[in-house]
Amino acid sequence: MQNPILITSFSTWKSHHTTNSSDDLLHLLSKREPGPFNFLRNLPVDFELAPQHVLERFNELRPKVLICCGMAEERTKLHIESRAVLGGEILQTSVDLEELTVDLAMTEISHDAGGFVCNTLYFKTLEHLSLQEENYHSIFLHVPVITEENRHLLLADFVSIIERLSVMSFES
Repeated sequence: MQNPILITSFSTWKSHHTTNSSDDLLHLLSKREPGPFNFLRNLPVDFELAPQHVLERFNELRPKVLICCGMAEERTKLHIESRAVLGGEILQTSVDLEELTVDLAMTEISHDAGGFVCNTLYFKTLEHLSLQEENYHSIFLHVPVITEENRHLLLADFVSIIERLSVMSFES
């Protein structure tokens, strides 16, 4: 595939974390699907460095689909963020999230990307993509802690999301 899908994850940031669930999900995907993925794993949990790394890789690859993933240990399902808010400015994803999430048991739409690095990364990527001449699709996905009980369900939804985004990117 000429324009691979770029998928990112974060490293840990709290002392009790042994892994970051966003990176755990990418690890599971890499073992299951040999798809046209380019991973940018273990991003630093840093307001400046995380967006810098992602935008540098985006500019290098020019992927039609960019999926940024972050950990949300208090949640039990995947949450696709509809927007990011920074300095009172709101940026929305151009992806039809209702269409993207239909019939996905372990995925919900969220309208609050939080006030931490995840929100800032999402805002900066949406801002950068809005300035491009081509049409790109980007989402931010918050990932709950992955357990033996939920891993297959979360991975199945994640694969469906990727497949649907791929189809959407070729339709636009």
